[in-house]
Amino acid sequence: MGLGEITILFTLLASTVFWVWMLIDCVQNETQSNDRLIWGLIIVLTNVIGALIHLFVRWPQHIKTANQ
Repeated sequence: MGLGEITILFTLLASTVFWVWMLIDCVQNETQSNDRLIWGLIIVLTNVIGALIHLFVRWPQHIKTANQ
C-alpha cells in the first residue's frame, strides 16, 4: 500500500466521520421536527457537501443558542 492509497483511505475515513458527526449534531440540536427532517435529508442525500453546508449555516446558530 503506497502513500496515495493511504491518503485516499484517510480522506475517506475522515469525511465519513465528519458526515456522521454532522448527522448526529443535526438530530440532537435541531429543535423543530421539520428542520430536523429537512437538514437530515440534506446531509444524507448530499453526503459531505450537505454536512459542510450544515456546518457553516447552522453551527453558528447552535453556538448562539447554547450560549443563551
